[in-house]
Amino acid sequence: MIPWLPAGSDFPEPEYALDEPNGLLAAGNDLAPATLLRAYRRGIFPWYDPSQPILWWSPNPRCVFRPGDLHISRRLRRHLNRAPLTFTLDRHFETVIDACAAPRDDDGGTWISAAMRAAYVRLHGLGYAHCLAVHEDGELAGGIYGVQLGGVFYGESMFSTRTDGSKSALAALWALAPRLGIGLLDAQVENPHLMRLGASLMPRADFQRRLDELITDTTPLPWPGGPYRWSALDQAH
Repeated sequence: MIPWLPAGSDFPEPEYALDEPNGLLAAGNDLAPATLLRAYRRGIFPWYDPSQPILWWSPNPRCVFRPGDLHISRRLRRHLNRAPLTFTLDRHFETVIDACAAPRDDDGGTWISAAMRAAYVRLHGLGYAHCLAVHEDGELAGGIYGVQLGGVFYGESMFSTRTDGSKSALAALWALAPRLGIGLLDAQVENPHLMRLGASLMPRADFQRRLDELITDTTPLPWPGGPYRWSALDQAH
């Protein structure tokens, strides 16, 4: 059994999360900015179907990208070098989250409900939620959004509308990570796509220690808007 949390309450210790399903910690609470920031600070995130109550997770192990982890294949590098790509930060947040929320499977479902969308738009307005958008030939090709606290970026979702759109977004974000103050990218739960890109698995206890090391200040950090070209990002990186 998992606890039911009244709105505005604190969270259980992540170590009490279930083994099956992996990481399920609690239900209930709310999606207010203060609640979400308390959760992320402790490595907890919401993930639930719109037909369910809010469910909170802390998987073990955690899927992460550390400095030097991202694998850019020769094919992806050719695309980044040759395609007419531009990258912008925080200029199209609602467009990016809407693209991430678009149904991707046969049942037409999405976990980014209207309530979740509104919650992250509020966090964006407060300076904690950010996005990177990829444009190719002037058209939106891909993007990623998530939450930054201190030196940790919690990636929430990516999308592609053109070939390699999400991979290009991730590559650009990781190239920009030093100037954004990001030392760890949380990808939450492993999948073959992320592992091929170089993600690794980190035990929950180690992940919690890294949060303590990297989040010493929770002041929101502004992201410089861009636009950027891959040639400049690759040289700086």
